[in-house]
Amino acid sequence: MLDFKYSLIIEATQEPDFFGFYSPDLDGFTGIGHSIEDCLYKAKWGMIEHVKLLQEQNLPIPAANKNPKIIIQNEPTSKAA
Repeated sequence: MLDFKYSLIIEATQEPDFFGFYSPDLDGFTGIGHSIEDCLYKAKWGMIEHVKLLQEQNLPIPAANKNPKIIIQNEPTSKAA
């Protein structure tokens, strides 16, 4: 079982060796990894560090998501105007 307190979105990029990730539950939390597994690992520990940083700076900490989701999707594409 994956033990996350916040939802996570992992996006495949046009570069086959890079994935981006972020949490819609934690403002400002983002990262990159070389694989989905790498993103999961970095995100799990990164979320803990992000929350610690918010605590240290006396900023509000979002409540844990009761039903966090992990979504893997393609990066949104932009259309030329």
